[in-house]
Amino acid sequence: MGIQERLVDVRHQVEKRLLAGVLALPEPVQRRLGGRPVHLDGQTLAADTQLMLRLQRLSRKAGVETLPIPEGRLAAIEHTRLAGGDQAIGSVRDLRVADLGARLYVPTGVATPGPLLVFFHGGGFFFGDLETHDAGCRSLAERSGVRVLAVDYRLAPEHPFPAAYDDAQAAYRWVLQHTAELGTEPDRVAVGGDSAGGNLAAGVAIEAAREGLPLAYQLLIYPVTDHAHPTLSARLFAHGFYLTQEFIDLAASSYVGDADPLDPRVSPAYADLPAGLAPALVVTAGFDPLRDEGEAYALRMEKAGATVEVRRFPDQIHGFFNIAGVGHSAPAANAVIAARLRAALGS
Repeated sequence: MGIQERLVDVRHQVEKRLLAGVLALPEPVQRRLGGRPVHLDGQTLAADTQLMLRLQRLSRKAGVETLPIPEGRLAAIEHTRLAGGDQAIGSVRDLRVADLGARLYVPTGVATPGPLLVFFHGGGFFFGDLETHDAGCRSLAERSGVRVLAVDYRLAPEHPFPAAYDDAQAAYRWVLQHTAELGTEPDRVAVGGDSAGGNLAAGVAIEAAREGLPLAYQLLIYPVTDHAHPTLSARLFAHGFYLTQEFIDLAASSYVGDADPLDPRVSPAYADLPAGLAPALVVTAGFDPLRDEGEAYALRMEKAGATVEVRRFPDQIHGFFNIAGVGHSAPAANAVIAARLRAALGS
């Protein structure tokens, strides 16, 4: 490692410790540092989240959506490493899944065979990878006792729609053919993802039901479900709450491009939902532009006969899944998600 790389690493470690220290302060102190409480749409933003957003503004670091895409991808990794913390896990193994990079997280002391969650990361279909979601996947696996297989699908704009959709379908089918080596069984495979990854997971669940393939569960964390019509939450939280309208627009232009936004492979909200959809947990955040479309999709699944649990965390922002190592409110929300996954899959 050269001098420049060492300096960058030292700076990163200092920033990481400072952020963790500030967000460990008592809530009344965080409220004083973060400014007047934010109340919007009958919700109050968590004190530690509000303080983190204020620190981000004060740092004057450019939003990832304002950078050239290669630089933005590197910045996204840095941001998530700052907030992810050092998460314990039984073991981690990199492998190939349907010619895609993947990472298998095995919790401490789990039995074999056991349930497996195939996880697709978020990032607007053009950001995100195994590194941006490493801490979140470690935390989810260890807390739930469920193996997590994170899949690194192709990204736009180099690979626009339907590349990511096709990769997700191929990865799920590969898993069904290789369950023994992954320590699971076909009827114990679940699918999940956050944001763009939630969109891909929903698409896998639809096709699994349509084709009669085994799927035990869906974990959809603030999923993208509707590229065509804006919602109230999209208007209310378009700026100032991490996920911006500019990011959403760049994601759509990079991934959807000239494709039809009403194509159900792009927007599950417009899918003809088949009978037999796997039970689902749909997680939303109160201060998230994607809140309303996620909850609307949950209602559509319910009307199609699926068993659906909706869990809104009203004090959270988009991206809280990756805030696994700092503050209190986001890790507490992630602990609830892990507990629901454990209960659903009987780990």
